[in-house]
Amino acid sequence: MLRIITDFDGPLMDVSERYYCVYLDCLQQTKLPAHQIKQLSKAEFWQLKRARVPEVKIGLISGLDQEQALKFAQRRRKIVHSLPYLIHDRVIFGVVETLEKLQKLDIDLVVMTMRREKELAAAFEKYNLARFFKSDRRYCLPNNYNKKTDTEDKLALMEKALSELPPAADIWMIGDTEADIVAAKTHGVKVIGVLSGIRDFERLEYYQPNFIVNNFSEAANLVIAKVSSLT
Repeated sequence: MLRIITDFDGPLMDVSERYYCVYLDCLQQTKLPAHQIKQLSKAEFWQLKRARVPEVKIGLISGLDQEQALKFAQRRRKIVHSLPYLIHDRVIFGVVETLEKLQKLDIDLVVMTMRREKELAAAFEKYNLARFFKSDRRYCLPNNYNKKTDTEDKLALMEKALSELPPAADIWMIGDTEADIVAAKTHGVKVIGVLSGIRDFERLEYYQPNFIVNNFSEAANLVIAKVSSLT
């Protein structure tokens, strides 16, 4: 059995508009009424975000003072994954067709995300994605879970999945962050970083995934090609 484990946000979903809307709202809610700020364009903001520039620094770059920047970062952390903003996410072009292709090839598909159960369920329903992932192939956070760090949470999800899922001859992870790469490599799973998400090439390269490609479709085709070459 060939198994592909994929993160949700980044490989499958474009989250850039959600993150930018949160940035704009937090900026407006944090600044003083007469305060002149430098509102970043979406391209400018996303470049900083993908380079993992801290939220406080993004606030400072946007013209907030130190105290405002701290409030900006705290507010952003509180709401960025909330349901009112998740409506801005969109399925990345080519993802559905690629998932259909993998399903036809009888590849075992697993989704592993730091979304909470209700957040994943909402996206599955809105975009009809549940058909690709059986109920026991969905690894996410409980609704009442107190998040730790991204890496800690993703490591725990990976450990849980590998302990529960049936054995597979070959397992690949597709993700867009250092948390995905660390979780996969810690457990001996081959991992492909994709550039369609929240980290740029330099950030992904630092953590040394097996491969880095542009998007989920390219990653899936790479897995198929690698597996085919061994049979």
